Amino acid sequence: MIRRTTDLGPAARDAFDAIIDVRSPAEFAEDHVPGSINLPVLDDAQRAEVGTTYVQTSKFLARRSGAAMVARNIADHLEGGLGDRDGSFQPLVYCWRGGQRSGAMVTVMDQVGWPVTLLEGGYQTWRRQVVAGLYDAPPALRIVLIDGPTGSGKTEILKRLAAHDIQTLDLEGMANHRGSLFGAMPGGQPSQKAFESRLFDAIQRLDPARPIVVEAESSRVGERTVPPGLWACMGTARVITLSAPLAARARHIVETYVEIAADPDRLDRALSRLPRHHARATITEWRAMATRGEIEPLAAQLMEAHYDPAYARTSDRRDRTALGAVALTMLDAADQTRAAAAIAAMVGGMG
Repeated sequence: MIRRTTDLGPAARDAFDAIIDVRSPAEFAEDHVPGSINLPVLDDAQRAEVGTTYVQTSKFLARRSGAAMVARNIADHLEGGLGDRDGSFQPLVYCWRGGQRSGAMVTVMDQVGWPVTLLEGGYQTWRRQVVAGLYDAPPALRIVLIDGPTGSGKTEILKRLAAHDIQTLDLEGMANHRGSLFGAMPGGQPSQKAFESRLFDAIQRLDPARPIVVEAESSRVGERTVPPGLWACMGTARVITLSAPLAARARHIVETYVEIAADPDRLDRALSRLPRHHARATITEWRAMATRGEIEPLAAQLMEAHYDPAYARTSDRRDRTALGAVALTMLDAADQTRAAAAIAAMVGGMG
């Protein structure tokens, strides 16, 4: 018997052996329920072909040809991606609105004998829950910010807090961007909807009564926008500020941004996008340093002339409550581990 559900809470989703998105690859790439796999019953070209036939030729022919494609694709999935699943396999299946595409897949799965569940309303059910949770009634979270100038190890220290059972939200990880002019990462950024899905899923898995540590960001991480409710929580958060010597920060930046440092063309393109308030001669010299491979001195100059002044201006405009400060010296692994322990003690002391 085919079951039906609209429960997409973390516990409900985690109870399934697989969450199967049967939409086309392009739809899946734009956004999907976190943790789902894509087994399309129509690929992008087939979906377009059926749609064109439906509008321009005949609804009957579109349904007939579409049904044949769906049948062949489901057969391929049964023998391919689902070929190793035994009779106990319990999947959740969805399409765009919970209609024909997912209906076809669950019908076949039910006949196979799998206890299959259909997501009523499809992806749109998930999307409504994301919007409600992030925009309509955003959660009140006990945010603690890790702040500090560029290169002070905020991202790495945030990740080390897991060893201390401290809750965190890694916005840069979810946005796949380091949040700066040079912050693009391999694979590019997810869509805004996909970023929001990742964020909503992460927040659902946290205890809102306990502090949650977040790296201080602007309201945009690359091209992705932090939802206003979360941004408001960040704006009133208590702050732990990191500091480190310029030389150590420059060395750390070069180690962190190794892929862009090794790509002269990409580095030059980033330098060419620096704000116009920097003198043309200065930018020309920085680009020349990049060409000569003088990456660490270049990083030091960029922080001293560009990033540190911007950080100081932003900090002066903010009226936030300080929770504490941590001074680092070398920014090596031992230094970061010590800083994480100090931050965990401060956060843990909040109760």
